[in-house]
Amino acid sequence: MRTLTAADLSLNTATVSKQWTLEECIEGCKRHGIGGISPWRDKLQECGVDRAASLIRKAGLGVSGLCRGGWYTAEGALTQNVIDDNKRAVDEAAAIGAETLVMVVGGLPEGSRDIVAAREIVTEGLAKTLDYARTVGVNVGIEPLHPMYAADRACVNTTGQALDICDKLGDGIGVALDVYHIWWDPEIAAQIKRAGKKRIHAFHVCDWMNATQDMLTDRGMMGEGVIDIPAFRRMVEAEGFDGLVEVEIFSADNWWKKPADDVLAAMVKALSSI
Repeated sequence: MRTLTAADLSLNTATVSKQWTLEECIEGCKRHGIGGISPWRDKLQECGVDRAASLIRKAGLGVSGLCRGGWYTAEGALTQNVIDDNKRAVDEAAAIGAETLVMVVGGLPEGSRDIVAAREIVTEGLAKTLDYARTVGVNVGIEPLHPMYAADRACVNTTGQALDICDKLGDGIGVALDVYHIWWDPEIAAQIKRAGKKRIHAFHVCDWMNATQDMLTDRGMMGEGVIDIPAFRRMVEAEGFDGLVEVEIFSADNWWKKPADDVLAAMVKALSSI
């Protein structure tokens, strides 16, 4: 494996979303020697896309991704509003030079119990987004989410399911692999091999707390929990992934309550656990 330094890390702005604006995140990355950033769209829009793009360039940061597009089932079917919002997300990703537009695809439409139909809506929506993304040179990365989110956030729950969609849609689409969502999957090693370098668009890290108190907002700093993160990094790097390692932590009762500079210092200190 590579020997990681702070320059190999990317700060997903969710990690300090309660403390800092995007401008402050950019400055914080510079102070701590962190090499990249991955904004969430709310922070990006608060800053202004053009201004954010300029600040990121001036800071010399890479952009490992933009979070997030998707939510194709949000209005019960694939509506023009959803299609248009994903087109805007593609444009934002292009403007900031993001390596991939991360897709949280959406769960079951309200009142539905048909997860197969939901995945069909998602596939159609991704196809439409991808058609546009190809024209502006933006990669699309499906983020498979842990099955506990199948109903409300993402009906694509395994890397295998995500790659099945990629197989249907062709070039320009791959996966954004977050260890929080994939660490439990008994088929993950084979699916990472199946993805290969071309389709591993992002690699996200945090940790799963053994006594998790909240399924969304109780994630740990790397090394705090039970995930063998180095094993996952070995797998993706064996396939040729050499991009930024993105730290994305939702932590309402711990890391979101700490000074943001302390959080970034802890990220750098946790390099030995990645």
